[in-house]
Amino acid sequence: VAGGDRLGKTIIFAKNQRHADYIYERFIASYPNLDQGSFARVITHSVRYGQTLIDDFSNKDKAPHIAISVDMLDTGIDVPECVNLVFFKMVRSKTKFWQMLGRGTRTCRDLFGPGVDKTEFRVFDYCQNLEYFSQPLVPAGNASAVSLSEQIFTTRLELLQAFDSLPGQAWTGERAGVAEVLRAAVASMNTNNFLVRPHLQLVERFRDGDAWEHASAGDLAALASRVASLPTQLEPEHEDAKRFDVLLLRTELGLVRGDPIDRAQRVIVQIAGLLEDQQTIPAIAAQLELIQAVQHDEWWVDVTYPMLEQVRRTLRSLVPLIERGKKTIVYTNFTDELGEGSLVDLPGVGGSVAGNEFAQFRKKAEHFLKDHLGEAAVAKVRSGAPLTADDIADLQRILVAAGIGNDDTFQEASRKAGSFGLFIRSLVGLDRAAAKAVFADFLDDKRYTKNQITFVTLIIDELTERGVVEAARVYESPYDSVAPTGPEGLFTDADLDRLFATLKQLGGSGDPQSQSEHETI
Repeated sequence: VAGGDRLGKTIIFAKNQRHADYIYERFIASYPNLDQGSFARVITHSVRYGQTLIDDFSNKDKAPHIAISVDMLDTGIDVPECVNLVFFKMVRSKTKFWQMLGRGTRTCRDLFGPGVDKTEFRVFDYCQNLEYFSQPLVPAGNASAVSLSEQIFTTRLELLQAFDSLPGQAWTGERAGVAEVLRAAVASMNTNNFLVRPHLQLVERFRDGDAWEHASAGDLAALASRVASLPTQLEPEHEDAKRFDVLLLRTELGLVRGDPIDRAQRVIVQIAGLLEDQQTIPAIAAQLELIQAVQHDEWWVDVTYPMLEQVRRTLRSLVPLIERGKKTIVYTNFTDELGEGSLVDLPGVGGSVAGNEFAQFRKKAEHFLKDHLGEAAVAKVRSGAPLTADDIADLQRILVAAGIGNDDTFQEASRKAGSFGLFIRSLVGLDRAAAKAVFADFLDDKRYTKNQITFVTLIIDELTERGVVEAARVYESPYDSVAPTGPEGLFTDADLDRLFATLKQLGGSGDPQSQSEHETI
């Protein structure tokens, strides 16, 4: 879990207290620095604060992550995150055997990353319990997931190789910086660890900085295959920060090699947008200038390795602050297979504002206008009153004076929303009192049922939030929770006609060029 850098919740079923204590002693001998010795704990009836340890073990991100138990965790405990069961004792009760197996059967969402749920668990049986109860479980494969730390290490090795393949000494400083990070990781490896000992000669050699200066392609390959996956004693870091490291390091590698980085650019811009949405957090607000700059296409035109490295160093600690529900970005590490290219004509794209630029304009306009709802033109938009050409000009003047937008972005906004007035209202919403006034007849509890009023209230809520509701929207969520068969099953034909007419009136996309006096919205 945690991007492959941390062992998932594990229960070791020991024979007795002395056996459990010995297992713990051997674990500490190999991993003395993991969570200051709390990564694994003995949880038995004989230890103090046993229930507290169980509560901590039941917490997804809290140590201990390995529970060494004698009977206490065999039954009754519910830890959905548990993915490893180690049978280190003989069990001869069929009922108890199945109860012990049940510790791993609980489902768990997003356990292995965003959108990657728990679908299996592993059983390590050292006492032939499975054979005794004739349970032919599917053997686990030998391949293990590549951890984030290993990906980071190997990508930095690839960066060194890419620097070495370039002519001249232009990248000497950058290469030295990457080499020092790798040297520090190797130097932190515990030479007493049983995983490290087989590779001790290589580890000892590359603890020295001079070895990195003269590392050959063969040395780098050996480090990738034998050392990259070894455990270090570096301070643990947040999974999201390490995922961001992988993304930026792969982007830097692509830049140094001269490979396309368009896909990575889109993901980085998306992450920056999510950070900007939470600019009320002081740490994010302090880096807002860089966060906004990254979202502009101009920043990427002549992007350099130092620029990307600045983004990585500055934003990696902020990425974990993104709201959990918004972390739907999937970081991939696929090698693309490119076929023959072809030209595709996208109608309406020629001459329009680039997507990133328009998204940035929209975001800035929304933040600014919501802070200036008292402006006469903005208040008129929120009231739902018809707008004149002068009102539209005032709105554009306000934005230009604030350094937001230009003729191109204004035209793009009008094209996307149907009119500039509708675009502005999609940012500031409709005043709630104005929306309720428009639908006042439908809120009369003497004429309409509770479900009908609830349905109309949902419309008012959405108008308040995004300024317009298309007729097709009322057939979707959340409206279908009130009217599963559609509004036709809730209202008479006459009432439904009035409801749709009101929505059409509010969503009218009139244009001052075609209407001499008003733009009706």
